[in-house]
Amino acid sequence: MLSEMIKEEFIQLELEVTDWEEAIRKSAEPLLIGGKITSEYIEKIIETTQKIGPYIVITKNVALPHAPTQYGALDLAMGITTLKTPVKSGNKTNDPVKYLFCMSAKDSETHLESMAELVNLLSDQTFYHVLDTAKKPMDILDYIIESE
Repeated sequence: MLSEMIKEEFIQLELEVTDWEEAIRKSAEPLLIGGKITSEYIEKIIETTQKIGPYIVITKNVALPHAPTQYGALDLAMGITTLKTPVKSGNKTNDPVKYLFCMSAKDSETHLESMAELVNLLSDQTFYHVLDTAKKPMDILDYIIESE
């Protein structure tokens, strides 16, 4: 379940960043500190984005920073970051990015159920309201748990 991937300390609210690269680094930081990814994983996300474009931008205002498991995904986890000021990623259709869901999966299957739950949340306008108005990380995590 999605709530099992997300810990309170992986949720960051209203971060200030200057560009998409800093947004990726900051969104991945809690997973790095939590031992879920390596610094190589973060560098691979940025390198891949520079090479092929904003593949991580999955819908309007939403990015899902991730890289192949062999580049330092140590455990199943997801962080949620909201930005105070949205950033441009280069994805003309879905820019600017305001919400980042940094994900780590140690294989290609264990995260699939959680991803389906995330897709459902991303089609729920109330979820965006929760992301925008949360005063503390548990406000978001509580909503996710209630939605499961």
